[in-house]
Amino acid sequence: MSTYRYFTRNSAKIGTAPVVLVNHALTGNSNVSGETGWWKDLIGDNKTINTRNFTVIAFNIPGNGFDINPDNLIFNYKDYTVRDIAGIFWEGLRRLKIENLFAVIGGSLGGAIAWEISASQPKKVTHLIPIATDWKSTDWLIANVKVQDNILNNSDQPIADARQHAMLLYRTPQSFNQKFHRQQEYGNYSIENWLFNHGEKLKSRFRLSSYKLMNHLLKTIDITQNRTDFKSLLQKTETNIHLIAVDTDALFTADQTLETYEILKPIKKNITYHEIKSIHGHDAFLIEFEQLSSILNPIFQIPKQQNGHYRLTPHIAKTLSL
Repeated sequence: MSTYRYFTRNSAKIGTAPVVLVNHALTGNSNVSGETGWWKDLIGDNKTINTRNFTVIAFNIPGNGFDINPDNLIFNYKDYTVRDIAGIFWEGLRRLKIENLFAVIGGSLGGAIAWEISASQPKKVTHLIPIATDWKSTDWLIANVKVQDNILNNSDQPIADARQHAMLLYRTPQSFNQKFHRQQEYGNYSIENWLFNHGEKLKSRFRLSSYKLMNHLLKTIDITQNRTDFKSLLQKTETNIHLIAVDTDALFTADQTLETYEILKPIKKNITYHEIKSIHGHDAFLIEFEQLSSILNPIFQIPKQQNGHYRLTPHIAKTLSL
């Protein structure tokens, strides 16, 4: 059983307002808005993804260990793929009686799931917004997943050590140098203490089985697997595709996203490419909210039905089980 949260101003019927599906990243969860939401700067009342105008749904990836029975963890993690997760999310939407999405959006692993959600149901998604991600796993990504998997299966402190290694992929040398300036504290370099704290924090709120699964999913990204080639596959969809890269991303590099844009531009008029400028690398999609908002604002203007505006009623935020 999985859980999801939804945020909307429509309390009469879920999905009466246009639906936005938000997918979380590797260590994220369905808590996307509100005081502790990881994308609270973008999602909420009168924010970029405005819950006065949209129904926002966020599922937990099964096995992520958040807000579910602790027995509902996945240990045979290598049996699952991003396509499996996309299928589970579509089944969740079906049970909620939601047939179409105004948008599906996500960063990193969440963006890869967004690619798969759109590819599997190309006529049911109006806007695909993958951020700091790709439609396939590159050799570089697969190599890093392998190193992470080795740490998670062999280290005495697997979560903490894997997290410390991952932070070197999520940030950049420039980001570290600007922040720490080779300063020392408590007998260590400040960067060493920072890495230690990140490892300890994740260890206190994340499960080993969850980390193994989420990490493994990254190497299973491929919307063309057992389908046709990428160009032929995307020719079939009318979905508006909004590609968003980070110029300093070392995990899903900007040149990958730009290559995708160049492949699709001759055959799709409704595709755009945007680039976040940041020294913070991959994590910029969790940091550079002003830039991200300026990119997303035109997409999330108040939509209209044929007979007028969608009806808006008092705000509601719920967590439910499927």
